[in-house]
Amino acid sequence: MERETKEKLLAGKPEVEEMKFKDKLWIETKKMWIVAGPAIFTRFSTFGINVIGEAFIGHMGFTELAVYSLVFTVLLRFANGMLLGMASALETLCGQSYGAKQYQMLRIYLQRSWIVLVMCSICLLPLFIFTTHILQALGQEESIVEVAGNISLWLIPVFFSCIPSFTCQMFLQAKSKYMIIAYLAAFSLSIHILLSWLFTVKYEFGIPGATASTILPYWIPNMGQLAFVTCGGCGETWKGFLFLTFKDLFPVIRLSLSSGAMVCLELWYNTVLVLLTGNMKNAEVCIDALAICLNINGWEMMTSLGFLAAVRGKLAYIFTGNPKVADVVADLSPLLAFSLLERYTTIALG
Repeated sequence: MERETKEKLLAGKPEVEEMKFKDKLWIETKKMWIVAGPAIFTRFSTFGINVIGEAFIGHMGFTELAVYSLVFTVLLRFANGMLLGMASALETLCGQSYGAKQYQMLRIYLQRSWIVLVMCSICLLPLFIFTTHILQALGQEESIVEVAGNISLWLIPVFFSCIPSFTCQMFLQAKSKYMIIAYLAAFSLSIHILLSWLFTVKYEFGIPGATASTILPYWIPNMGQLAFVTCGGCGETWKGFLFLTFKDLFPVIRLSLSSGAMVCLELWYNTVLVLLTGNMKNAEVCIDALAICLNINGWEMMTSLGFLAAVRGKLAYIFTGNPKVADVVADLSPLLAFSLLERYTTIALG
């Protein structure tokens, strides 16, 4: 009798463990989607501002769409790739500090990231000022180059809006404040649709109207995020500016460059494709077609980045529990990026 009881208990044990595993899997899945859902929607909406702008401009003509796509894909995405890559280190640093309850370090990392990204933006500013000469040197058509020089100046405020956008998003995501980011992104996308229709369809302001309708939707969520961070929404982690922020900036720059190498590569790869397309015959139509395909591909990439925000910091420990190994991997990421760049360049050139 006692033996039969033991056999029944042993036979039922795997089933209990299986149920526990399913329960844990379901709980972790729900937790991931609580984070990933707003993160995907935010990136989807932010990238949608570019897509909606191109959609309205595409009905103006082939040349207008080609110029707008060229400036956005080549210049703005090139510069954004640098800023996004450098800001990606902030999320890891803030997440570690918040988990260790070192709340003061979060604002120090955020303020250091602002300084580093402002310095980087100033270095990249000549790309927008001398767009005409740069595109001429790259062999683009004259009809495209002349209009691109004017559009690039309108996009300077959009470029600088990426500094508070990327940094505040990383800061708030480390504190699991995803919903406020999603609400602001939804509001800015709605405003952009309305302004684009007013400026391009109703009043027919052309490309200046389309670019003007893009500037405000980029800055609306930034102002909301900055107000939320500095005006009481993050009371534990924000208590003003510190002079300690200006200390040890070089390690922050080094970490930012290494951690963002892969993000930059993915964005710059599309830039190379557009530049190569601009040297083809009938470049306007070719750039228009490629821009539409890249917009669809970009939306897919935003979904992946949303999932990355949900699981960031956990994937490194799938292979090892040693944090020193993760640091070495971060140091080796530029080498991996250059090896992939060589492979993608070979494929692009045939």
